Amino acid sequence: MAKKVVASLQSSGKDFAKVIKMSKSDKSGAYTFKEDIIPTNEVKGYFGNN
Repeated sequence: MAKKVVASLQSSGKDFAKVIKMSKSDKSGAYTFKEDIIPTNEVKGYFGNN
C-alpha cells in the first residue's frame, strides 16, 4: 500500500515547486527567508515581486 501512495504523490507533485526567497530587513539589517510551495508556472512572478 505504501508504494501506491508514493507513486501517486510523485505524479501529482511535478506541478509544484518549493521556493525560498531571501530578503533583508531595513530595521535590523538581518536576512530573513520565506519558503513557499507554489505552482511551477508562477515561479517567475513570485521572484519578480519584491
